[in-house]
Amino acid sequence: MSEALLLTLPKLTSQRVRWSEILSDVLVRFFALIPLSALGFIMYMIIRKGAGTITWSFLSQMPLNGMTEGGIFPCIFGTLAITLLMILMALPLGVAAAIYLTEFAGRGFFFRVIRAAVNNLAGVPSIVFGLFGVGFFILFVGRSFDHVLKTGMLFGQPCMLWAAATLAVLVLPVIIVSTEEALNAVPQSQRSASLALGATKWQTIWHVVLPQARGGILTGAILSISRGAGETAPILFTGCAYFLPRLPVVHLFGVIPIVNPFDQFMELSYHIFIMATQSLDAVKTLPIQYGTTLVLISLTFFLNFTAIIFRIHFRKKMGMVSV
Repeated sequence: MSEALLLTLPKLTSQRVRWSEILSDVLVRFFALIPLSALGFIMYMIIRKGAGTITWSFLSQMPLNGMTEGGIFPCIFGTLAITLLMILMALPLGVAAAIYLTEFAGRGFFFRVIRAAVNNLAGVPSIVFGLFGVGFFILFVGRSFDHVLKTGMLFGQPCMLWAAATLAVLVLPVIIVSTEEALNAVPQSQRSASLALGATKWQTIWHVVLPQARGGILTGAILSISRGAGETAPILFTGCAYFLPRLPVVHLFGVIPIVNPFDQFMELSYHIFIMATQSLDAVKTLPIQYGTTLVLISLTFFLNFTAIIFRIHFRKKMGMVSV
């Protein structure tokens, strides 16, 4: 082989590598643009067809004439109430489970069993959670409470409490995994330093580990809000009502209005499902469907944005402390 041919081989090889890198970069960008384009198209259609429906009366009035007229205020109220109730149930339980797995469980057989259970729970279809909510929360827990407390049918019927509990079980794996990753990201040296200064295990977790993991915990809350607020199947049997032109509110001491967790409720995603599948004139209600969808997406973005603001605040606060 001549010397000139040997000198040209590295150039040919480098050119082939360069072209393969360019081709790979183009393909990666192309496949990344496909879901982004699909999301942009869906958002464009929803905004274009739903923006004209949204008025103050649409947002503030009760539904009328079999939900073909009026507004969706009970749906907005019910979505906010069940989402917040779901977070209040799922977040403490998920954080506690993640703390146990990270700080106390070790890496033995019991840890592997819990890890497998969490992973399997994340893959269960949402309709199965709905059936689980009916069988466990309503028929077993609720009816047992009614039998012991002699309360008739107060607990053993579909209501907001059991629907929120079902959604809490649904989003529990998301919170556990994100919190566990945030806890593992805290350096082990800081735990050791805290213990060396005389702090107990729990004091170290509460004052050293958890403050630095708040950003990851809020990330889990954001993801759970995004999933829970748009779910329909879990609440289909556990408390959501087809048509309920009133708010699930009870007046404490006859004066203070509070959310009644033992009442049924209307919800945006279920409202869209009913309007699209059970309406007597689906074409007539199509603008209401698009308007309700736009409100649901906007409400989800608002809840996520609020959680993101808190996460940024905590991260800045921790940055100031470290300085």
